[in-house]
Amino acid sequence: MRLLIVGSLDGHVGEASRMAMDRGARVTQVAGIDQAMAYLRDGKGADLVMIDVRLDVNRLIAGMTEERMATPVVAYGIGTDTQAAVRAIKAGAREFIPLPPDPELIAAVLEAVTEESHALVYKDPAMGAMVRLAEQVAPADASVLITGESGTGKEIIARHIHRKSRRSNGRFIAVNCAAIPENLLESELFGHEKGAFTGAVARRLGKFEEANGGTLLLDEISEMDVRLQAKLLRVLQEREIDRVGGKQPVKVDVRILATSNRDLDKEVREGRFREDLYYRLNVITLSLPPLRRRPGDIDHLSDHFARRFADQNAVPNRPLSEKARIILRSHGWRGNVRELENTLHRAVLLASGDEIGPDAIMLTGAQGAPGTGPYGDGNGGGGTGGDPAASAAGLVGRTVADVERDLIIDTLKHTLGNRTHAATILGISIRTLRNKLKQYTDDGLSVPAPGTGEASVS
Repeated sequence: MRLLIVGSLDGHVGEASRMAMDRGARVTQVAGIDQAMAYLRDGKGADLVMIDVRLDVNRLIAGMTEERMATPVVAYGIGTDTQAAVRAIKAGAREFIPLPPDPELIAAVLEAVTEESHALVYKDPAMGAMVRLAEQVAPADASVLITGESGTGKEIIARHIHRKSRRSNGRFIAVNCAAIPENLLESELFGHEKGAFTGAVARRLGKFEEANGGTLLLDEISEMDVRLQAKLLRVLQEREIDRVGGKQPVKVDVRILATSNRDLDKEVREGRFREDLYYRLNVITLSLPPLRRRPGDIDHLSDHFARRFADQNAVPNRPLSEKARIILRSHGWRGNVRELENTLHRAVLLASGDEIGPDAIMLTGAQGAPGTGPYGDGNGGGGTGGDPAASAAGLVGRTVADVERDLIIDTLKHTLGNRTHAATILGISIRTLRNKLKQYTDDGLSVPAPGTGEASVS
């Protein structure tokens, strides 16, 4: 991973830098915020930014946010300076690293940044055949289109192709075409010159130039506007890009991988995706099977996630019971591997005893196993018999705030008042959960007391 340190490398910071390099990080250091912004704009990129808490953390994060730089930021400083640590977290830093540095903490921070572990884990023959095909085409420079339902692992396959390619020493850059507003995606891909549009305070290289010599993944390319598709087609044909506001084209050497969870043949027929771009991208197509069609991977991935989340959360590494495995095997997994991963994360936190039993398996969606729904009604879906339409109909007429409140309270009851576990299940920070609970208490509502399943107003 690429680590950018903003501040001096004297003393303890230099020691932290060496620890990071020992863990495989490539470390770059700049003196201040202006230099950091210039470095990031110049397409050199970073997977993590560490900034001295004595600098203006708020200005760095605000500047990165304004220019859509999504790199996570952590602050570091003397461990006794608690006020500075609080200010950094409030400014948006993900974490505070106290000095002198602890090797395990440095390792944990680096691991957290790369937590979406890009390891390819599989056992089912259907997935094995797909991986072999991916490895066969990896050494070529041809474009590859990777299709499949959401959560099947399309980006992981793309990264695997890059690792097995002749460009493996170059950068792998991923752009989520669905997550960037249409009017900003062109600048994100091709870069812009200073003053090209309102907010373009300096020249910035785009993802094509950042990935030069390596691989660029266009994630969910089917979400790209047709006008921009025409510009992308020209890039693929001419191997050059035009920065927004630029006066001359810039040559690039990039291999293109693209993913889509849609039927692109249908998108072409209905005029939402250019046919010429489709054929330009579709030199090789890899269609990832959904998890329900690769049953051999369910046990294998479940064991992998159980070990990983036990280590991450410092809880006992418990094996899955056979009853729990039966529930997992019988589920439909509409969210595929991503849904399985979240299910195992919850199970690891909720399990007690020597095994992860069926009581720790909380399934979502319409195909939950008996007794595993959050309301314990045997439907896995809140008393609707597993019918998504019925589930949605039950929410009509209620405000979002009311639904959110009931979900938070019910989850807290399920975790017997454990705030940390509830926040993890809900996918929110513990701070956000506590603020919500304080609001409910102030409104006179009963919330489960910490560590119990009983309701109290405290």
